[in-house]
Amino acid sequence: MPVRPKVVILGGGFAGLRVLKDLDKDLYEVHLVDRNNYHSFPPLFYQVASSGLDPTDISFPFRRRLRQKRMKDARFHLGEVKSVDMYRRTVITDNETIGFDILVIAMGTTNNFFGNPDLVDKVYTLKSTGEAIRLRNEVLYRCERAAIEKDPVKRKKMLTFAVIGGGPAGVEVAGAMGELKRYVISRDFPELSPLDITIHLIEGSDRLLRTMSIAASQTALADLGKLMVNITLNRTMKSYDGNVITLDDGTTIECGLVTWTAGVKAVPFDITGIDNPDTLFGHGGRIITDDRCRVKGLEGVFAIGDIGIFESDSYPHGLPQLAQVAIQAGAYAAQCLNSKSWTKPFSYKDKGSMATIGRNKAVADIKGTHLSGFTAWLAWMFIHLISLLGMRSKLTVLLNWTWAYFTYNTALRLLLKGSKYPLRGDLDDNG
Repeated sequence: MPVRPKVVILGGGFAGLRVLKDLDKDLYEVHLVDRNNYHSFPPLFYQVASSGLDPTDISFPFRRRLRQKRMKDARFHLGEVKSVDMYRRTVITDNETIGFDILVIAMGTTNNFFGNPDLVDKVYTLKSTGEAIRLRNEVLYRCERAAIEKDPVKRKKMLTFAVIGGGPAGVEVAGAMGELKRYVISRDFPELSPLDITIHLIEGSDRLLRTMSIAASQTALADLGKLMVNITLNRTMKSYDGNVITLDDGTTIECGLVTWTAGVKAVPFDITGIDNPDTLFGHGGRIITDDRCRVKGLEGVFAIGDIGIFESDSYPHGLPQLAQVAIQAGAYAAQCLNSKSWTKPFSYKDKGSMATIGRNKAVADIKGTHLSGFTAWLAWMFIHLISLLGMRSKLTVLLNWTWAYFTYNTALRLLLKGSKYPLRGDLDDNG
């Protein structure tokens, strides 16, 4: 049989997994590289953080996915990408070096602290399943600790939460915390009062959900107010020392826990073996491509999803970093590779945006139509449910949501922490 070109896909998110699914395995030898051995569902990270869902409900093992008929000939590599050597055409991970003929970069984004690296050690983030579990554990620990704290001042500080960033992720996290305050605390922690909890949502622009309609912003503002969330607009966080937030106008807020959802940047890695590699990267560390998702100046290299960027009249700052963009770009890239034709540029079809605020509360902008309240909430649940991988995950999530809706209760508020020791030694077969 003729030798098939080797396609290496970096990242198993929405974009990478769609390429993996649609690529013709008879034409290409396909390899997937990811730092985790599972695909996760970022839109529901906040539900893990708020104890609404178990981490396994929104995660799907890659190797199980590769057993399916359309992907059984693909191979998976566990590893964090460190660099790409274009001269040798290899990918270097923390575990191995992998050669490629064609490279598809789809590693997505990570947290952007906008030049304030000190925040890394002080704020909680929500860009992975592990970060969602960490936030869940901290919220539960603070509730348990506050329940036995006699000093009302200390108790109040323990239970003062702030969310930085009023986009969909920030609104959903703040809404989940608002539901904790309104519906959970008095039921699960009789020693505490809802008045012991203070929740702040801080947004740098003049409205929440800036990328959605004004009607969606106004609805979100009203619904979060009903959940007793304090909202501050037109203010950015300048610093946080672990105890006090300082805003750009000098206002200070004592706060025990800060969740950062204010921005993202492309997952960083090095490109070597070419002249001036810095010219490949644009705003937010995203890789500059043409309108066919091809990285400019690199033969046989493509960047899709959140990590790629090309500017157009319709999107002067690049396409939005949304799941639908990644999925459509992944399908486009696979189709072009299968046909070996890149004559038709990638065209994104906007299917709308939505965000949930809480129980029976959501907003959606779909093809010029604005939905809110119970209707938007049902639409949000349906879209997210069918988007999950695996029937088991769909059924489990549906069961958890139904149970929580009718009982106002969940069995997932477990404070689980992994053991620190023993530390893993070097896996060196050479002794």
